[in-house]
Amino acid sequence: MESSMAHFDTEHTGDPRQMRQTPHDTRNPHDTDAERIPLSLIGSIVAVGSLAFVGILTETVMTVLFPQLMVEFGVNTATVQWITTIYLLVVAATMPLSSFLNRRFTFKALFVAAVVLAVTGSLLMIVGHTFPLILIARVIQGVGSGVATPLMMNIILQQAPRSKVGQLMGVGSLVITVAPAIGPTVGGAISSVLPWRAIFVIVIPIVLLLSLPVGLKCIRQTRPTEDAQLNPLQFVAIVLALCGLIFALNQSGVAISAAVSGGSGAMRSAMLAAVSLIIGVGSLLFFGWSSKRSFSPLIRLGWLRDPVVLLHLLPYLLMPINGIGFGYVITNVAQMSLGTSAFVAGALVLPGALIGAFFAPVGGMLYDRFGAPRPVLAAIGTATLGPVLLLVCSMHLTPGLLAGFYFIFGLCYALGYSNIMTSALSGIDREFTPDGNAVFQTSLQFGGAVGTALFSTILGVAQAGSGEEGSAAFRHATAVGGATVFATMIVICLVSIASLAVAFRTRAARAAVDVADATIAR
Repeated sequence: MESSMAHFDTEHTGDPRQMRQTPHDTRNPHDTDAERIPLSLIGSIVAVGSLAFVGILTETVMTVLFPQLMVEFGVNTATVQWITTIYLLVVAATMPLSSFLNRRFTFKALFVAAVVLAVTGSLLMIVGHTFPLILIARVIQGVGSGVATPLMMNIILQQAPRSKVGQLMGVGSLVITVAPAIGPTVGGAISSVLPWRAIFVIVIPIVLLLSLPVGLKCIRQTRPTEDAQLNPLQFVAIVLALCGLIFALNQSGVAISAAVSGGSGAMRSAMLAAVSLIIGVGSLLFFGWSSKRSFSPLIRLGWLRDPVVLLHLLPYLLMPINGIGFGYVITNVAQMSLGTSAFVAGALVLPGALIGAFFAPVGGMLYDRFGAPRPVLAAIGTATLGPVLLLVCSMHLTPGLLAGFYFIFGLCYALGYSNIMTSALSGIDREFTPDGNAVFQTSLQFGGAVGTALFSTILGVAQAGSGEEGSAAFRHATAVGGATVFATMIVICLVSIASLAVAFRTRAARAAVDVADATIAR
């Protein structure tokens, strides 16, 4: 009985020791036909990636419009940020389903479902004139992006030639990172000449005339589907965990802001934060416990027993707090502290994010050629200079300095970030790649949601009790809040670098032991 259970545990959850012994691919690396990238694969990446692009574009577009939306809907900073946070949270809550969906349904069926959700959400954004309806539309769009983004990564990981995985993962990152690059600029430009809802009128033809026909023609199914069963209890648990943790962070900020400004409701928000935290942590623990004992878990987690993978997962979770939160901080500090227009604030993000996005495939090529340690550590280490310089100059910033220091971060972040997941998943068996992809993509989106909520909370606390927006006191308070955000970013970068350094050192030590064992065996 113990033997059969051990076999089951290894087969269904993935023993990392067994995974390291299992080759990733049986194809001959010298077979040029096997290593050639099919045109259908490129088309699939473009189709699914453009769908993810639209979702991320609208998310970053909305970020730069926060001051305008606060006036239109009569809400404060802590409330309006839910337009972004709820989108990222829903994306994060949907992504754990990607492993189940990948096994249960064909790639093409998932793609069509994502298209329908994207278009439906955009239509609601066009006709919605109340804040709750806008949030519902963002939830629908979030589900669509939560299906599309891991779908693109699964297609790459399953169908890419082994020697081109890093390069194509970089291309995939390019497709979805161009959106944050141009999102704030697009939002500022369109809102200066058209109503902000025009953005969603524009994206619908992109989805229906580009993504849909290309996807229907190019997406291929290379592996059979399985009769996988959805575990609803585990899904509810992971949703409660993600929502509870984010809501706890949000309500903590509301409570602190209310206490600082002397307003009412501080105690109520503090109690809500505590209850949400308990629910979030408890649900997360239950999800992990239930997954170990389930015959068909929502996500197979056995591969996470490998500490090297965990040490990759931590920075993959932490760095999007900076990467996605940076766009929010730059655009809002520029408008609320420096007094720039929405268009100028959005344009400040464009150089660093756009150049960084186009260099993402270069990072993948460096990974394919040199491995993970040097390209990743050098990129993330240099990216840290961005928030360091912003902190040093925080009380004397100009729009030019904001753009220049963000450029350093954006370029280096793009060069190194996608390689973290590629490096981590290279150490697990391909059978568990969908599970690994689901966990890493969920971590990315959850980190982004944390970044927006955390940084908006820090700014909101700093602004509390500082007078009306536009006053000298309010601008100074925003600058102080920005300095606190930049210091937080530095800590996140340093923790990520340390985690990755330990991971690479541990992997190198294992490789040395394996070589020594092989030598002795001869």
